[in-house]
Amino acid sequence: MDTIVIGGGQSGLAAARALRLRGRTPVILEAGPEPAGSWPHYYDSLTLFSPARYSAMPGHEFPGDPDHYPTRDEAAAYLRRYADSLDVEIRTGVRVTAVRPDGAGGFLVHPATGDPIRTRGVVAASGSFGNPYVPILPGQDGFTGRALHAAAYRNPGQHAGQRVVVVGAGNSAVQIGYELARTATVTLATRAPIRFFPQIIAGRDAHHWHTTTGFDTLPPPWLARIATGTLVMDTGDYAASLEAGRWDRRPMFTAFDGDRVVWADGSREPVDTVIYATGYLPHLDYLRPLGALDERGLPLHDGGISTTTPGLAYVGLEFQRSFASNTLRGVHRDAGHVAAPVAAYAGGALTAYGL
Repeated sequence: MDTIVIGGGQSGLAAARALRLRGRTPVILEAGPEPAGSWPHYYDSLTLFSPARYSAMPGHEFPGDPDHYPTRDEAAAYLRRYADSLDVEIRTGVRVTAVRPDGAGGFLVHPATGDPIRTRGVVAASGSFGNPYVPILPGQDGFTGRALHAAAYRNPGQHAGQRVVVVGAGNSAVQIGYELARTATVTLATRAPIRFFPQIIAGRDAHHWHTTTGFDTLPPPWLARIATGTLVMDTGDYAASLEAGRWDRRPMFTAFDGDRVVWADGSREPVDTVIYATGYLPHLDYLRPLGALDERGLPLHDGGISTTTPGLAYVGLEFQRSFASNTLRGVHRDAGHVAAPVAAYAGGALTAYGL
């Protein structure tokens, strides 16, 4: 195979399309049963933070009212249709366990079952849902309540009547805390106050301004200086609910003690469930044999192009090249950026020079 794309979610589909436009014949290897990425596995009430008109990938509009906010299931269905529209082979149920050099300038891609697959180019687009981040706290192993990551959270019915602490200050933490507060006693534990950002600005959804002003394309080094901290998109309900005392926010607790958490002021409180809405890290352990990752397991790259391994690239990393890098509306730009060198390498661009 000339190129292999690992992962069949939005990033993998965008990468395969970009490689196809460059004359390659990519094959997608997807660990799950369908090319829908992590969308089917998110919590039941999840909706996109961007309206449908700003949530589409090239060549395939998002169905329905352009101003509605698509649900989790709508996003998954959209990706299934998008995959069907591509002239690309997609192999589902194929989990990649390792990628190794083949000794001739290419790669051997090892699936969990079956023989290794030889290829000239690899795009790692496996996302991060399979690698949820959970902070380490004193007494954590002895906590007798229930602790789970947001990746395993589904709906408020699982926690009705409970005392719940949600850890995190991002969009998912606020969404989960807000809906849990209807049936449970909820505290949002954060290291800094929550910073709300209005969903509607001057009568338009914020994503209108993201796209029309070019904000979506600003590079990460600039954003790091301009927009510090985590911003939570607020429809007007989240901040109002907190202010009304339907749930509360406290500084992050410092430790666990049996069935209790130890708050920053030293007080101890029994808690039924702790939900970590603390994000994810790239799911790329299969690249360790290439020496392509740093000691934390993060990819060594420049804008998605590997700085250690010719022929290897990434799509779908958070802030890979811009604010919108790992979103439905923005991932195609990064895919196009990395497809050019991967396609050239896989097509033998170096052989003309005897390299």
